[in-house]
Amino acid sequence: MAAASNYLENKLLDHALGTASFTMPATVYLGLFTSGGGLEAGTLTAEISGGSYTRKVIDFAASSGGSAANSATIDFTTATATWGTITHIAVLDASTGGNVLYHGAVSTSKLIESGDTFQVSTGNMTIALD
Repeated sequence: MAAASNYLENKLLDHALGTASFTMPATVYLGLFTSGGGLEAGTLTAEISGGSYTRKVIDFAASSGGSAANSATIDFTTATATWGTITHIAVLDASTGGNVLYHGAVSTSKLIESGDTFQVSTGNMTIALD
């Protein structure tokens, strides 16, 4: 995953510098997008909608060496309509709405048509801080 959102960067800076505390989300979700435009600023307009799409809970293993990877396979519900071409994903702090935490492009774009599924295998999504 490529980057932290502006929202998360500001929250972490405030927390680390003692100007405001940041409470970690109880659960984080993976969202699918047809464009990365605006994700850094938290714009969710390109998120998939309809066709049985819902964000999925994503769990991470403890970080090591400055990175963390998903600890279980994430299976999205079978599409009941065309979702479009998935080009970007984001980790968000709510099942709907909410804030983008991390975002990035998928390594290979995938067109999801009715009857198709989208899956992220265990360990295939890594978030790293530099």
